[in-house]
Amino acid sequence: MITKDLHVHTTFSDGRNTPEEMVLAALDLKMTTIGFSDHSYTAFDESYCMKKADIPVYKAQISELKKKYSGQIEILCGIEQDYYSDEPTEAYDYVIGSVHYVRIPENNSAANVSGCISYNGCIYIPVDESPDIIKNAVKEYFDNDIYAFCRAYYETVSKVTEKTNADIIGHFDLIEKFNEGCALFDNKNEAYVSERKKSADSLLAGGKIFEINTGAISRGYRSFPYPCMEIIDYIKSKAGDRLILSSDSHSCETLLYDFDKYESFIKTS
Repeated sequence: MITKDLHVHTTFSDGRNTPEEMVLAALDLKMTTIGFSDHSYTAFDESYCMKKADIPVYKAQISELKKKYSGQIEILCGIEQDYYSDEPTEAYDYVIGSVHYVRIPENNSAANVSGCISYNGCIYIPVDESPDIIKNAVKEYFDNDIYAFCRAYYETVSKVTEKTNADIIGHFDLIEKFNEGCALFDNKNEAYVSERKKSADSLLAGGKIFEINTGAISRGYRSFPYPCMEIIDYIKSKAGDRLILSSDSHSCETLLYDFDKYESFIKTS
């Protein structure tokens, strides 16, 4: 059984437990490695991420835990770096690069859609907050063309490693969080599939690792991890072993969530 989990959030961002509480839970699970990856600071949206002043505190606290539990468990200090975060990443053990927003230039003639964020002349549309935000933003900003919205998302994802210096690609198809049963769009649509593959090809060319992320399952949004099976198979056909399991855990109870169910997905022949 896999006993390593590198996508873990704490009270430093939007998690429910402190870093030490997560370490103690990891020890109870006999984990060999826990990697903390709280959300990087984003100036335009502080609702979910680390506060800028807390970044050195976060690093110091993880460093202390490394010493305290040395010999019992490997503890890594990582960061989940949003594409639109401008914070440096060099000091972390690893970086998960993620896209949580679609950004467009602000248009004074357009309405300000509830849930979207206006900042420095741009509109930031969160892709993982609610289906209504997506529906209303697509109607207002993309002429009701959901596939244009998807294209803008995947064009951003394709550049996430160069922008964030990511070692791991976070929840590649996060845009499908609320799309269970094709509730928002047809994920077999030819244009959509083409954009998704194009983005994956760009990231695979950089030699990075993709996570199989079970977080949306543990929180009740999906019945299958990110990314979809088609992309998992596509990555394996192109790059074989560039996949890891991640729980995207926000509480002690969801560490290693469903790893036993999906660990066969990362084994290659």
